[in-house]
Amino acid sequence: MRNLWIAACLALGAGNALADEVLATISSPDKNISVAVQRTGDGRLAYTVQRKGKPLIAPSRLGFLLANAPQLDGGFSLEQQSTSEHDDTWEQPWGERRFVRNHYQELRLDLVQKDQHNRHLGLVFRIFDDGLGFRYEFPDQPLTQISDELTEFVVVPHATAWWQEAGEMAALEYPVLKTQLSEVGMANTPMTIRTDDGTHIAFHEAALVDYASMWLRKVEGQKLRAHLTPSAVGPAVERHGAFTTPWRTMRIADSAAGLYMSNLELNLNEPNKLGDVSWVHPSKFVGVWWEMHLNHSSWASGAQHGATTQNTKRYIDFAAANGFRGVLVEGWNLGWDGKWYGDGSQFSFTQPYPDFDLPGLATYAAQKGVHLIGHHETGGNIARYESQMDAGYQLYAKLGVDSIKSGYVTDAGTAQFASADGGTHYGYTDSQEGSRHYLKAVQDAARYHLAIDTHEPIKDTGLRRTYPNWISREGARGMEYNAWGNPINTVDHEVNLVFTRMLSGPMDYTPGILSLEGVDHRPINSTQVKQLASFVVLYSPVVMAADLIENYEKYPGPFKFIKDVPTDWEDTRVINGEMGEYATIARKDRHSDDWYVGAVTDGKGRTVSLPLAFLDPGKRYVAEIYRDGDKADYRSAHRFDLVIEKKTVTARDTLKLKLAPGGGQAIRLRPE
Repeated sequence: MRNLWIAACLALGAGNALADEVLATISSPDKNISVAVQRTGDGRLAYTVQRKGKPLIAPSRLGFLLANAPQLDGGFSLEQQSTSEHDDTWEQPWGERRFVRNHYQELRLDLVQKDQHNRHLGLVFRIFDDGLGFRYEFPDQPLTQISDELTEFVVVPHATAWWQEAGEMAALEYPVLKTQLSEVGMANTPMTIRTDDGTHIAFHEAALVDYASMWLRKVEGQKLRAHLTPSAVGPAVERHGAFTTPWRTMRIADSAAGLYMSNLELNLNEPNKLGDVSWVHPSKFVGVWWEMHLNHSSWASGAQHGATTQNTKRYIDFAAANGFRGVLVEGWNLGWDGKWYGDGSQFSFTQPYPDFDLPGLATYAAQKGVHLIGHHETGGNIARYESQMDAGYQLYAKLGVDSIKSGYVTDAGTAQFASADGGTHYGYTDSQEGSRHYLKAVQDAARYHLAIDTHEPIKDTGLRRTYPNWISREGARGMEYNAWGNPINTVDHEVNLVFTRMLSGPMDYTPGILSLEGVDHRPINSTQVKQLASFVVLYSPVVMAADLIENYEKYPGPFKFIKDVPTDWEDTRVINGEMGEYATIARKDRHSDDWYVGAVTDGKGRTVSLPLAFLDPGKRYVAEIYRDGDKADYRSAHRFDLVIEKKTVTARDTLKLKLAPGGGQAIRLRPE
């Protein structure tokens, strides 16, 4: 086996990293994944990962570059180590599954650099059956300044990667790329790879708190190195006292479906700190939004202003008549005139435009059993937002608004943060300053029982477990690109999201565009059925049915599925799927015995099997099926071809789902 390790490392150009001494080993509960922490002759640290006896991660460096001290990279000796096992099951207040098992083996190492005045560093590994996470623990000291991490991930088997650029202008809103792993540049996470033998790995991080977000930089061959989002005012990370870094994570599975079924990042976050969160309400909503992207109305004031009292009442009436809990209204507050994006200097979070009666509309909605959904667009001006944030939260709480969609529309690196001298400076929203702000917004909102749906966010790292009012976020190219994007989202976009972006957590994708048209009647790369299936496949506990009222009235058949489908789940099963090709997901409603299934495909038509073994045995179910018609094709006028049918099924049955090019299938299964 040692000869195999040497050959793999030399083939990857990583021979110099080969470790000489094994300090400690740890395995997953099922013994399939094993990790060894090693030390070279000069005291540098590395780790390796094997799965089912085969090398997966070759010796990969650990350590830091510091700005105020010599680097944490050599001369280490092991002072003490310990291992332990943890196994419990915890309950989510909302989510893709109600109960989550948290079972792992833990290895803790206390390391010391004796030639640096006995400087200590803690290293913790947690190994699960479906992957692993590790983090560093810094002791109590006056100031730690981290320039960058030396953490590496040296992948042994040849692999293909699905990834998205990091550090570029549009932040998290780039299409997912498919390349050889050796061709990756600077990547955001989650980044998913598939090795030639079919093993799937998703690299990400968990519990990103008061720390810079991790990008992955290809060094050479298949060696990746952590790269911390830079700061505009100093080192990437500055911390006082004792602290822990975020977890560096790897989900590992035999299939793409197996990656999605993992709860690894959630389990690596701390339990709920908010206590009773019954005030957080998963739900669907409609709103004054898509019409603006179509240029039918504007965010700015004037004759085309969309956020008027009259227009909002129209949406409230529609929501009440069709069972939607909420109505989102963008453009209601002062500051949208002129160039607001990347500026935000005129935004008020308490003053509406004169033609928008905020208190009156809140009362009108409540009388109809509907809730206004708040909206706080910052234009990336975090300094201005924080100066008004509490007042904005107080206003919404007073009016009975219990959730807020926030936005940070600006180019990467141009968010405005408050400086110590009273001025402002620019920086990345996923820098340490950014991570502090986003969490502060969520924590402060919790004091007013407000849930937050962040757009243009920092990436999701499982903090919704600790702060369940962080109910959703964007963090990828959403539906609006289909309105005005040049180019629009590709036909494989939704499928690419399932096994990359969606591995991190909920996404407010805003599906349900039954018109299948953007600006100037530009066709969307989808069938109508794929729009329905996206409500199941692309998970978010708060979901906007985004199309215009008149289009839902025009297509009552498919609109029924949008009205029926819930957003909070008792259980979730990924039935099948392949990276970038197709995915089939079944979810059980938390508040009934109904199951819902969504299947989506790329530009290739295909037939996939849906075994119904997840249903209760001995029960008969009525399957309400929304499928692509025989002529359906996203490239033609037949993209509207949709068939609605019913059949009786049991857990012993298997359905054959025929998916049109660019299409899908949506099914409701209710006990007979």
